[in-house]
Amino acid sequence: MNYLVTGGSGFIGSHLVEHLLKNGHSVTNIDNFDDFYDYKIKIKNTLESVGKISEFTFRAKEHDVQKLIFETSSPNYQLYYQDIRDKNGLEKIFSKHRINAVIHLAALAGVRPSIEKPLDYEEVNIKGSMNIWELCREFKINKFIGASSSSVYGNNDKIPFSETDHVDQPISPYAATKRCGEILGHVYHHLYTIDMIHLRFFTVYGPRQRPDLAVHKFTQLMAENKEIPFYGDGSSARDYTYISDIVAGIQKSISYLESRNGVYEIINLGESEVITLNEMLETIEISLEKKPQKNVLPMQPGDVHKTNADISKARALIGYQPTTSFQNGIKKFMEWFLRK
Repeated sequence: MNYLVTGGSGFIGSHLVEHLLKNGHSVTNIDNFDDFYDYKIKIKNTLESVGKISEFTFRAKEHDVQKLIFETSSPNYQLYYQDIRDKNGLEKIFSKHRINAVIHLAALAGVRPSIEKPLDYEEVNIKGSMNIWELCREFKINKFIGASSSSVYGNNDKIPFSETDHVDQPISPYAATKRCGEILGHVYHHLYTIDMIHLRFFTVYGPRQRPDLAVHKFTQLMAENKEIPFYGDGSSARDYTYISDIVAGIQKSISYLESRNGVYEIINLGESEVITLNEMLETIEISLEKKPQKNVLPMQPGDVHKTNADISKARALIGYQPTTSFQNGIKKFMEWFLRK
């Protein structure tokens, strides 16, 4: 099978690409190496995902990516330096490859940055997704998996969060764009019979995690003996999901789509284990063997107090079964962090 993966050089995307290639599939990776964080991290992710760890001389961004494209080029892997807002550029890529399914992970991420730049999030997460769907329609690609987010639940009073819960009161532009993606996706499913699954990811962590996310950020600051921005009283909680469990859930969703027609589903992918901010910090402290220096701050606008996934639908529908506890996941993350 030939899969087109958008955002295939990011945290989740690079792990998925690595998994697909190891299982004998072909991958077309579209990524614009956005400056949301250091693009050199994505270059390392890409090299690791295709099994080509090598010396890499960083120059200007465009030259780096051109060199990366050359270095990773192979019969079963193609990398394109492409923004999903550019439909003409995307169309050239779609026309070059016989694509069996699209796994759409590319997005502007982050709750807090979306409050500062909401129009950028609309441009990428809504318009960019519509460009992908339009090309799926044009090139008759009828299998699509999209990355949604637990943020769509907002400050839901009902715990755990279920796919049947009311989710039309988001509290950040990022969450709103992810919910819009689910709704607009249904339009394309209905009008053009595109089989589709939207996966609501719950706080993914593990090797290659983005440096702005809490587990990685706290670990980095503690390792450097710097203060940690600690929002609230530590009682806020997340359903942390280890990256290999997320990749397994995506793979199971692909298999489900490929064996059926007429599919439109929204599915939670979480660990179903809630960890408070205090517990998360304590677990990192034990693994890193360092005491944190906390700078206690008020809760931030747009942040939800608690996330917790009801994964009964994922278990029943696609056979999803997470296997990595938070404690073991942090140990694996720490092994990666200490050698990176």
